[in-house]
Amino acid sequence: MRQSLRTLPLLPLAAIMLPSIPAQAQDREVDELRAQVAQLTAQLEVLSARLDDLESEEAQVAAASPAAASVVPPVIPSVTAGSETRISLGAAPEVENAQGFSFKPFGRLMIDAGATSLPGSIAAEDGFGQEIRRARLGVEGAVPGGFGYKMEVDFAGNEVEITDAILTYEAGNVDLTVGQHNAFQSLEELTSSRFTSFIERAAFTDAFGFERRLGISAQYGAGDVLVQGGVFTANIDDLPNDSWGVDGRAVYSPRLGNTQLHVGGSLHYRDLEGASAVRYRQRPLVHFTSTRLIDTGSIGARSEFGAGVEFAAIRGPLHLAAEGYRQEVGRTAGLDDVSFHGGYIEAGLFLTPGDSRGYRGARFNRTRPARAVGDGGIGAVQVNLRYDYLDLNAGPITGGTQNGQFASLIWTTTAFTRFQINYGRLEYDDAAIALASGERDYSADTIGVRAEFDF
Repeated sequence: MRQSLRTLPLLPLAAIMLPSIPAQAQDREVDELRAQVAQLTAQLEVLSARLDDLESEEAQVAAASPAAASVVPPVIPSVTAGSETRISLGAAPEVENAQGFSFKPFGRLMIDAGATSLPGSIAAEDGFGQEIRRARLGVEGAVPGGFGYKMEVDFAGNEVEITDAILTYEAGNVDLTVGQHNAFQSLEELTSSRFTSFIERAAFTDAFGFERRLGISAQYGAGDVLVQGGVFTANIDDLPNDSWGVDGRAVYSPRLGNTQLHVGGSLHYRDLEGASAVRYRQRPLVHFTSTRLIDTGSIGARSEFGAGVEFAAIRGPLHLAAEGYRQEVGRTAGLDDVSFHGGYIEAGLFLTPGDSRGYRGARFNRTRPARAVGDGGIGAVQVNLRYDYLDLNAGPITGGTQNGQFASLIWTTTAFTRFQINYGRLEYDDAAIALASGERDYSADTIGVRAEFDF
């Protein structure tokens, strides 16, 4: 093509032939034709010079990087308007089409290690321990018509366990949920394990058996008010089961200036299937030990009734949180009911400027470092202190009491990765496991570390 363009300047030769035009041609027409040929010749000379310059530039590029000459321009896919699909890339890709379908994968991995130090004469294992605390994968998304879905599976401990499996429907300020999900007990329990301030939740939440159950629930949220309630059966792993229960929670969470407040309460009632029993017990802070130093043993029961109160405040780098919970057991065979108690109070402070604890939906949420690692910063560094109390003594039942003083240092390197170290000093009275001397009042120490990420 370029060679043919270079031959075009020979066209001026046509001007030589012009005198041979028949004599009957008008002199004026001959002059006009000569002018047009001269103009075309000039334009072709300019074009030829420009092509020479381009070839020279290409040769220089090829000499500098031979591979560059063979690069094929990327093909940009086109999608018709009728089937428009949008893919957004955050911590995980999310796909959404024009009809309202969406799909997003998510997951988390938590790796724990540490040690427990128990009195030397106690008949229980202690020392170093480690585990994959959580290894979860799931998907969530939307379905046209205001519906949504979520399915999550945990593979920790070489077992497959369904955590969440729900279908939701949103109608204005009301959300309906059916499937396996958390009942409405405790700020600490409803805060994701990704965002808690200690390696494990407060002792009473585990001891009193707070867990996901199969049920149907509704919540209403408008402004600073959130009201939640539902009817539940049992965890999927425990089915079939004739037990059923109702749970409710209400939270008022106003923002006063720079302070986020949280005040709430919850109620729980569970009717247990015939010939049932409950057992309340707890580990010393960390999960990788199987030793429980307070334990009620099996209690014949026909029902449970629980009531809890919640308080929290966030102001800049500082946060406060406190909860109290009372669990009453309706016993069988005409025996008197018994009540157990638990609670905690904690305070936390970020040492890095500009960082604060997240809060959304009446629970603590993700911390996003003001200067994350990789963006010119060191991430967010937070220290937390907690007093944790659990009393499993009631009437004729002596399960023991646990008084824990805990400290944690959390390094949130990015919004989706963090590391932490916890220390716990636990004081026991009427412990379930006695020393060789028969003494049941003693102390224990624990330390735990965790590396985690989620997407």
